[in-house]
Amino acid sequence: MRVVVLGSGVVGTSAAYYLAEAGHQVVVIDRQPGPALETSFANAGEVSPGYASPWAAPGIPLKALKWLFMRHRPLFIWPTPDLAKIRWGLMTLRNCTSARYELNKSRMVPIAQYSCDLLRNLRAKAGISYDERSKGTLQLFRSEKMLKGTAKDIAILQKFRVPYELLDIKGCIGAEPALELVKEKIAGGLRLLGDETGDCFKFTNSLAGICGRMGVEFRYGTSVSGILVDRGKISGIGTSVGEIAGDAYVVALGSYSPLLLRGIDIDLPVYPVKGYSLTVPIADPARAPESTVMDETYKVAITRLGDRIRVGGMAELDGYNLKLRLSRRKTLEHVVTDLYPNGGDVRNASFWCGLRPMTPDGPPVIGPTKYSNLYLNTGHGTLGWTMACGSGRVLADLISGKQPEVDIAGLTIGRYASAA
Repeated sequence: MRVVVLGSGVVGTSAAYYLAEAGHQVVVIDRQPGPALETSFANAGEVSPGYASPWAAPGIPLKALKWLFMRHRPLFIWPTPDLAKIRWGLMTLRNCTSARYELNKSRMVPIAQYSCDLLRNLRAKAGISYDERSKGTLQLFRSEKMLKGTAKDIAILQKFRVPYELLDIKGCIGAEPALELVKEKIAGGLRLLGDETGDCFKFTNSLAGICGRMGVEFRYGTSVSGILVDRGKISGIGTSVGEIAGDAYVVALGSYSPLLLRGIDIDLPVYPVKGYSLTVPIADPARAPESTVMDETYKVAITRLGDRIRVGGMAELDGYNLKLRLSRRKTLEHVVTDLYPNGGDVRNASFWCGLRPMTPDGPPVIGPTKYSNLYLNTGHGTLGWTMACGSGRVLADLISGKQPEVDIAGLTIGRYASAA
């Protein structure tokens, strides 16, 4: 079967790999000159099944109000007229209940854990190297109140059998020795032992190279103008170089997926949530992080990637605006220098932003649509790197007529029709 995949980020490229492995002829279309040049380019570098949780959670509305008044706040909502943003926000608020949070997390954890297992198998099979480390994620709390508030999170981790450690200050320093220099600033931490780190851009480019050797055709520099429908099925993709046809089609365009799908009457509630990152050269390895530290006060992740430190976070609701704002850079600089003074050279850091495709409930949207030969693989939010391999394998199984190894009943776009 000839399968056309729209998007060559980590999600689209992973889907292409598993489709090719299943024996399909695959064509990948992307407007960029190479793979992983948009949201997958400089993300936080976390592969975090333990951190697979919805943003929509009990208490978040009150926290969001508090964040808006912080100097280095993790959330920014621009007061621009945007019906999509208002609708997405209301749908998100609707999911901020204990029952919905537990349901949504129960849909996210299996695909995240499945994906990480596949990533490890793929890494061993293909010999891919991408500055990977398997030393877990340390959620760092700066106050006793925050540390005591982990009880609910721990109960959920236990329910889903996610390995963890609750650490005091000494335990945090044991996991991240450089924190010894700032121990007075921390109260404790929650360590997620199964999490990994790695450079998503390097991984995606290596995987794209493997895909090429497997016969996958990448058509870079090709813009998609629309999806063509004939007699209830997709007949082709309109592009800047003409129509490209296949037997099946996968939309993996991240935040841009709903814009394309709107033209064929598919309502996908995905909104672009902008995140920022700094990539900082390591100045002193002994004073740099060992793995990933998530500063829960600012919601900023600090990750070691080879000889660099990746500092990523924040959520900005401003549509598709990719403007780099200096105030966000100052926040990232503050967090990394506050916890890892002299660990990196922030003066020579590169500053970046990308649009995370967020659903209002948290889980991605994977699977079939009302068109029999059109499939979705988008809406992964901050967890695209975490869920990429699992999502790709699920799509390959569905298109091949096989039963996926993960239950996707709560991951398809059909869940929104049910909710309505």
